[in-house]
Amino acid sequence: MLTATRRTFLAATSALASASAIGLARPALAQQWPAQDIHFVTGTAAGSGGDVIVRYFAEKLRPLAGRTIIVENRVGALGAIAVEYVARSKPDGYTILIWGGGNIASMMALRKNPPINVVTALQVAATINRQAFMFVVDARTPYQTLDDLTKAMLAKGDKASYATSNNEATVMGEIYKQKTGVTAVEVPYKTAAESINDIFSGAVDYAIHNPVLALAQRNQGRMRILGVGASERFSSVPEVPTMAEQGIPMNVIGWWSATVPADTPRHIVNQINKWFVDVESTEETRAFLSNLGGDPLIKSPEEAQAMLVKDVENWHDYVKIAKITPQG
Repeated sequence: MLTATRRTFLAATSALASASAIGLARPALAQQWPAQDIHFVTGTAAGSGGDVIVRYFAEKLRPLAGRTIIVENRVGALGAIAVEYVARSKPDGYTILIWGGGNIASMMALRKNPPINVVTALQVAATINRQAFMFVVDARTPYQTLDDLTKAMLAKGDKASYATSNNEATVMGEIYKQKTGVTAVEVPYKTAAESINDIFSGAVDYAIHNPVLALAQRNQGRMRILGVGASERFSSVPEVPTMAEQGIPMNVIGWWSATVPADTPRHIVNQINKWFVDVESTEETRAFLSNLGGDPLIKSPEEAQAMLVKDVENWHDYVKIAKITPQG
């Protein structure tokens, strides 16, 4: 028969063994991630310039993860559908939002009652690139500089018009008009591509578009880029002056990110960050992003989250500048 002392000793030994086993199992479990396919969720449409970025990184991260990476295009509500879907997903690292940080942040200012608080519901695991929208005109017009455009638009008054297809462009358009006195009428389009025919027909005088479309059109000799909406030039288009250089201070920067639900374990967040840093550090990726008008952007998860917080603050100011009425 076991004495009380002996029973106590055996129980303690068993407990220590179990605790040791659990301690050993935790790192092992951590090392098992990812154990299944990973889903990249994006609010951009399949085949769009943004979708090209998403699929490029899905392909490049596949061998690093050792798993299939599936791209899901959840389009609608200016990306809010994709953002909310990821925020409410299981925080296990298998559902990653690949989307613009500004697009995520803008939800807090563009909605009267945002369905989620993006700052507390999401964690930015990695940043991908930084890019600025561009002021463009038909290459056949006589406008060689932004000053040329401004003089012509002032003379045209409220008969002037310009194309936009997103909230960033709307903000930039308003800043430009407020600083110059131009009274051009904004013509919003669902996508930038839908405005191309109107630009070439003269139905609109100028446009503010994403760098993917702007550069593609410029490289074909069809459009001229007059400025980028940033405070400093981009290495991808060093020859294009900023709006700030030309007397129109603005710094409406877009940046793409890989974002996960807020409660995702830190070791998974760090691993995602490392994958993106590894891919972005290659010459191939630098060239890829440059061709799309963007510069690589490498930040730690903490720095990236701080960028999101700052952008939420910025968007409240942008909404006021652009006189955007938040939706219900």
